[in-house]
Order: sequence, then C-alpha cells, then structure tokens
Amino acid sequence: MSGADAGQRAVPYYCPFCAGEDLRPAGERHGEWECRTCARVFAVRFLALAGPR
Repeated sequence: MSGADAGQRAVPYYCPFCAGEDLRPAGERHGEWECRTCARVFAVRFLALAGPR
C-alpha cells in the first residue's frame, strides 16, 4: 500500500462468524481483526469494484 490511506483501516462493525461487536485490530498486516467474543481472527480486504450490471 502507498499514499495517504496506507495507515488507515476500514473498520468492520460485526464479526462475520458470531456477529459480536468487540473487535480489535490484530496482526501486523492491514485488514486483520480479532473478535474478542468468539476469539477468532479474520481478515477483511478489498478485492475490486464490481462492473456495470
């Protein structure tokens, strides 16, 4: 990553496994999150914009 957005994280509001809201950044890579409700670590990353429908 480069530019002004390199240090910012997109914040998920809910855990994709248990829907818990107690999330904290985890790991050293961008987009990794820890759910303190179910103790899972997951990653959120941008893949691409969807094309025209």
